[in-house]
Amino acid sequence: MSDDADEGQNPFKGTPFEQFFSGAMGGGGIPDLGALFSQIQAMMQPYDGPLNWDLALDIARKQVAQGQDPSTTQRQQDRVADAVRLADHWLDETTDFPSGVTATAAWSRAEWIVGTTEVWKGLVEPIAASSVNALGSAMPEQAQAMGGQLLGMLQRAVGAMLAQQIGSGLGGLAGEVLTASDIGLPLGAHGKAALVPANIAEFAAGLEASEDDVLLYLALREAAHQRLFAHVPWLRDHLIGAVTDYAHGLEVNTANLQSRMEEQLRGMDLSNLESLQQLTEGGLFDLSQSPEQDAALQRLEVTLALVEGWVDEVVGQATAERMPSAGALQEAVRRRRASGGPAEQTFASLVGLELRPRRLRDASVLWGSLRTRQGTEARDGVWMSPHLLPTAADLDDPLGFREGADSPDQLSDEDFEAGLRDLLDGGPGDDRPRE
Repeated sequence: MSDDADEGQNPFKGTPFEQFFSGAMGGGGIPDLGALFSQIQAMMQPYDGPLNWDLALDIARKQVAQGQDPSTTQRQQDRVADAVRLADHWLDETTDFPSGVTATAAWSRAEWIVGTTEVWKGLVEPIAASSVNALGSAMPEQAQAMGGQLLGMLQRAVGAMLAQQIGSGLGGLAGEVLTASDIGLPLGAHGKAALVPANIAEFAAGLEASEDDVLLYLALREAAHQRLFAHVPWLRDHLIGAVTDYAHGLEVNTANLQSRMEEQLRGMDLSNLESLQQLTEGGLFDLSQSPEQDAALQRLEVTLALVEGWVDEVVGQATAERMPSAGALQEAVRRRRASGGPAEQTFASLVGLELRPRRLRDASVLWGSLRTRQGTEARDGVWMSPHLLPTAADLDDPLGFREGADSPDQLSDEDFEAGLRDLLDGGPGDDRPRE
């Protein structure tokens, strides 16, 4: 067959997909699209959106089922409920925010997957969609028009491959997380304080504290997270919105993507569908960051550190005179959160962002210093609006936050008290971003 004939028959001639389909065609000729579609459909079921979530969740559940994941017992449910109830009682003395807990749960690892799926969808899908769409944007217009059906099937195949990675990531994360708020984002339902006893037992095994103390300490952290997210109405959307803003700001450098695709697709054997996994490995979808993404990333990192620092501070207050092992437990949790453990690394692989609160210690010092100088109301009143939150520069000098009387962060006593009353009463809060 001549080159001219081949070029007339093959819509991918001269594109990064030429070598890809040459492997499937045995060196020449148009591929048998019917057979090709049958092979790809054999590996996935129909699904909507950029990801096959049924496949992802099935993989995650099968992964946790490979280990020991028994259903939680009534005794475990009661222990968690008692620990959260005691934690809330202790926290009543450390913050004016009332309890945000409306229900408690002791989750198995599989139950953690089910209980957090809806939030994961919101976090993962925007970036997954950008990755899948990038496959089409790297194709020349003529090839897109001529191979639209095939391209659509390839995008769905890539979506299935991404679902496999996400399912594996969630399955791994389910074996590590300790509570519903363990990564700093509210992954569970509003007001549900959930702990994972099997993972807590493994975490406690490496510590000198008793398992009862570990359970109570983690219940304190979970209950503190629940208070903050329940009574700072803009905070949940502020954090999750930073992740989605990061995703929506993705910029695709088509020329670079085509080059990477050509390198990775060359020599792939389409008859071996597992080779499609290479499309989602090796940085094929590493897309450049825009200034808007950088801003979203900084907002996420700073706010996450402030959330974790506030939780660290109020739990430290609550346990100071009651739990001798609290100092060691605080340090163990700080190291686990700040060092970027397996849970944080899994999130980075799922969403493309690190949730490591690098400034956790600085944020904890900032909140503690503000409380010492101006009281609990002043510390908690900062959460009235995102434009009052400390910035990265404030974390550089945590002891000096709101120290000057003429600081632009200062409000009149009347305005501050009115805003704090609104916040404590569940008012809407001011959602203007801070400049």
